Amino acid sequence: MSSVLYAVYGASGCGRGVMPLAREQLRHQGIPADRLVFVDDNAEAARVNGHRVMRYAAFLAAEATERYAVFAIANSAIRERLAAQCRADGVHPWTVSAASVVVMDEVLLGDGAILCPFVTLASNTRIGRHFHANLYSYVEHDCAIGDYVTFAPGVKCNGNIVIEDHAYIGTGAIIKQGRPGQPLVIGRGAVIGMGAIVTKDVPPGVTVVGNPAKRMNKE
Repeated sequence: MSSVLYAVYGASGCGRGVMPLAREQLRHQGIPADRLVFVDDNAEAARVNGHRVMRYAAFLAAEATERYAVFAIANSAIRERLAAQCRADGVHPWTVSAASVVVMDEVLLGDGAILCPFVTLASNTRIGRHFHANLYSYVEHDCAIGDYVTFAPGVKCNGNIVIEDHAYIGTGAIIKQGRPGQPLVIGRGAVIGMGAIVTKDVPPGVTVVGNPAKRMNKE
């Protein structure tokens, strides 16, 4: 008898980090580990860390009543493209969240998020689709996060901050708190470098680095 099939899309480093979280989440729901696979059209091995690796076409062809996928792909543009393809093929988005994640009051979280161990989402926060929050990152109160935003490990996003779609926040970056009604804004597609201290708005598509964070010079 067929059943629901779940996938971590991407069998590289990000995917291998998400898979144990996905497996444990399903275990608590009584779903056996053999209903969880990797999907990756470029993987060289048939199994990775004990799980089958399927090409996308095989995943669609497998016997299943429903299919769910979470996208362990760091590149947000690729993540968006794959999510659109899956949606067109009837594959549902799936959120994977570690047991140690803390979600406070009035948090609106979009579909398809990956919330890694020790992530905190504080109260009155809105987060878009397919958000990645890596180890020990947090989003403080009264923030608005767009679609396909990526937090590397240890990101500190303080209160009253707006982060627009496809922004990438590097490991250990700190974003200074904004003000009620006057949030600090990280523009669409902006990149915040590793360890940067962001004290003012960052325009769309701009990369900033350093302390305080400044626009990176083009060579």
